[in-house]
Amino acid sequence: MSIRHGLLALLARGPRYGYQLRAEFESATGGAWPLNVGQVYTTLGRLERDGLIEQGEADAEGRQCYAVTEAGRGEAVRWFAAPITRADRPRDELVVKLALALAGSGVDVRAVVQVQRAATLAAMRDLTRRKLTAADPAQALVLDAQIFQAEAEIRWLDHCERTLSTR
Repeated sequence: MSIRHGLLALLARGPRYGYQLRAEFESATGGAWPLNVGQVYTTLGRLERDGLIEQGEADAEGRQCYAVTEAGRGEAVRWFAAPITRADRPRDELVVKLALALAGSGVDVRAVVQVQRAATLAAMRDLTRRKLTAADPAQALVLDAQIFQAEAEIRWLDHCERTLSTR
């Protein structure tokens, strides 16, 4: 997930200040990707440097507001129109962990799979509980995505166990 594009998308709705962007980002994603305010301001600085946003007037409480430029609006439109590729996603640490466990490290791979399964099932239960109280459709969809990813991980772990049992 590109914080840069997430902030541009929020700014395309209208000028906002840093803390407001952080709160709206976390609300829209259901807290799935918590941001610290320093990360927000660092990203805002880079967006301003790249001509994608500009500082506007301070609000009534003296907070510096940022607004998207035409170049920034175009970048947000391009981001929404482009698919996210596998290369855009970070490495899957679980896949790397199991591959290294199988690579002759002396680790009990079946135990690694079982520990992961228990953790993933617990996470899935938590996500399902949180979805029941999701405040808006955006949060519910983020939680749905996380639940589906957890389900896929459980299926993959089942596949790993079947594969390991034949060796």
